[in-house]
Amino acid sequence: MLLYLAAAGLSLALIDLDVHRLPDAIVLPAYSVTAVFLGLAAVLEHDGAAALRALLGGLLLYGLYFALAVAKPGGTGFGDVKLAGVLGAVLGYAGWSALAVGAFAAFVIGGLLGVALVATGALRRRGHLPFGPSLLAGAALGVAALGVAAGGDVVHWYLAMSGDTLA
Repeated sequence: MLLYLAAAGLSLALIDLDVHRLPDAIVLPAYSVTAVFLGLAAVLEHDGAAALRALLGGLLLYGLYFALAVAKPGGTGFGDVKLAGVLGAVLGYAGWSALAVGAFAAFVIGGLLGVALVATGALRRRGHLPFGPSLLAGAALGVAALGVAAGGDVVHWYLAMSGDTLA
């Protein structure tokens, strides 16, 4: 599953950087592929909770990005909305910590990249920066670096630093 997502994600990131679009021809089939692979994994692992988390994670991230797209037309594109649903399912399957870290990391990466590009003059202040690559990079961090290995620790560290709790 992750190899498929990496291949599709690399293609999507490069296309988005080039033409500022996330083609449905790549994003929409990813829903079926994700459902089959995650469903099969849940059956083989006897983990119905992971399948439910995947469904809820996909709906949650899709809903968040849909709300952003509707709230500020021209900001978040609907390609990002569709991609967020797939990534939310994968992150949700990995766990709630992976979903939280991956979703948050996408905004941090996009923001830092935007600031760096504006500071260097590579992007005008009101310029358009495709968000797909940041969304994909955040998901990669959520699953690989933080979600699977240390997502819970990162979330607990962040909550402790902010004075919040999970309870």
